[in-house]
Amino acid sequence: MNQMIAFCGIDCHECGVLIATRENDDAKRREVAELWSNEFNADIQPQDINCVGCLSKGGVLFSHCYECEIRKCGMEKGIANCAYCTDYACNKLEGFFSMVPDAKKRLDKIRAAM
Repeated sequence: MNQMIAFCGIDCHECGVLIATRENDDAKRREVAELWSNEFNADIQPQDINCVGCLSKGGVLFSHCYECEIRKCGMEKGIANCAYCTDYACNKLEGFFSMVPDAKKRLDKIRAAM
């Protein structure tokens, strides 16, 4: 199975947005838009569900990725993901981990293997 571990520790290949984009699946876009709208109390439309992965430097990203402080920091530092950062785990990540504990587990596993 392919993996693209985002700076924050999410496996992009498990993300519904990347899956919908890769498969060009409008039903999946509607499903993810509805789910995320409810989960994050936001107005996310199916046409917003397009992304080729957080680590992409030139492709289309989900709208939040453009403003994500974790992504911005990782890009500025030129690291593969936050597991490789000397400031791991910073306040930005700790807040995120409270919402997505699997991301922390994934990054901790990468750090342990270093």
